[in-house]
Amino acid sequence: MPELELRQITKRFPGVLANDRIDLSIDKGEIRALVGENGAGKSTLMKILYGLYQPDEGELLLRGQRVNFHSPQDAIKAGLGMVHQHFMLFPSLSVFENVIYGEEPTRMGFVDVAGARQRVRALSEQYGVAIDPDAKVGTLPVGTRQRVEILKTLYRNADILILDEPTAVLTPQEEHELFIVLRRLADNGKTIIFITHKLNEVMTISDRATVLRDGRVVTTLETAQTSPVEISRAMVGRDVMLRVSKPPAQVGGIVLQVSRLDVRPAASGIGGVHEVSFDVHAGEIVGIAGVADNGQNELVEALVGLRPIHNGKVQLQNRDIARHTVAERRAAGMAYIPEDRGRVGLALEATLGENLALGYQREPQFQRNGWLNFAALKQHAQSLIAQYAIKTPNETALAGNLSGGNRQKGVVARELTHQAPLLIAEQPTWGVDVGSIEFIHQQLLDYRKAGHAVLLISADLNEIMTLSDRILVMYEGRIAGEVRGDEATEERLGLLMAGVGV
Repeated sequence: MPELELRQITKRFPGVLANDRIDLSIDKGEIRALVGENGAGKSTLMKILYGLYQPDEGELLLRGQRVNFHSPQDAIKAGLGMVHQHFMLFPSLSVFENVIYGEEPTRMGFVDVAGARQRVRALSEQYGVAIDPDAKVGTLPVGTRQRVEILKTLYRNADILILDEPTAVLTPQEEHELFIVLRRLADNGKTIIFITHKLNEVMTISDRATVLRDGRVVTTLETAQTSPVEISRAMVGRDVMLRVSKPPAQVGGIVLQVSRLDVRPAASGIGGVHEVSFDVHAGEIVGIAGVADNGQNELVEALVGLRPIHNGKVQLQNRDIARHTVAERRAAGMAYIPEDRGRVGLALEATLGENLALGYQREPQFQRNGWLNFAALKQHAQSLIAQYAIKTPNETALAGNLSGGNRQKGVVARELTHQAPLLIAEQPTWGVDVGSIEFIHQQLLDYRKAGHAVLLISADLNEIMTLSDRILVMYEGRIAGEVRGDEATEERLGLLMAGVGV
């Protein structure tokens, strides 16, 4: 009998059939990868499974019994747990306080602190999730914080764990440790659903992989009998180049020069930039790698004008821009693909066409007698939608109604079309499917070939190594080391990311 079964699950939204009669059967102790393009229906299906959405048709069966989850609390009580991509932890609390929050054991009317600490320690030892129950979460590395999230689900007696892009912020070493934990959990009878865009992870950790496309299950493959090529073909419906060809760089003069840059940390005290110096030349891609919260965000925000610079110089084409506004920096020759497409990259309540027009509204070809030329802006938007294969009913659709990957393609399309001398690309393919990753990577290489400078910040080491001519590694707000792109390995970068040898 399957541990979990979904039968003919269907979910509709206005104008969209998100899940179309999906059948899925997962065995106890199995690690099942769930993959598919953006908009394929993965997130909707997991929200139905976790009680955040109700299906329009179909049924869920848990160990052969039909269940109805009207909220996440219902799913948790039935033995499901979800580890979100963005951790939901209190940095100022200890590990065991985070784990028991909302489910505190009591003794004689008081929280049983000793009992809670002991149970968390016992769970940690039982499943090999090595962690100190008394450690403050805010002091822990990212990989250890993720173990806290896993312990939270185990503490609530979860038998089925859903992990959403769990390796997005991990070093290679932490990823390896996570996979050991997941395999141990599966060996102990836990069932794991693993949502990822990284095909190497599918091949490494899963027993089977289910591919969704356009809201339907295309196929379920035995991992040991398939390949990344076959999985990507099922996802996209065509052959995909999993690694784009990168010709030698034709390096020109310095476009961006950063000298002894200091940026104050956030209010939490985490992050900050200390004495950072580097150059980016025309015709090259410089990658910045590092575990989250090691200063990458503060560095980028300082460069683009979203965070004040405490000390140091930033020069764009030999022009000091350290005190320029965001608009002045863009006018000086900077384009920016932000990590947070919802808060920074797009106006979600505006149409896709209006978002694609941002930054172009003052250009002569989009004006007529001092007024916006809406016909020209419409043609511009339709051209970018077609060129970048953005899935949308039309340019008048609200940006907030698009899937995450299609929002990202909109931002990438707008920023690359500016043809600015410097492009700062922060997580340019985060949450984007394998077919779109191939396309965006090629666009970035074409941008480099055209003689522009690209500063690439990514948590995906495969992306960093595929695209970068030089790689800078950040650790605790400083440049821990520089590695040539053709000499980089995951192990070498991972050690620098962990501060080894710094």
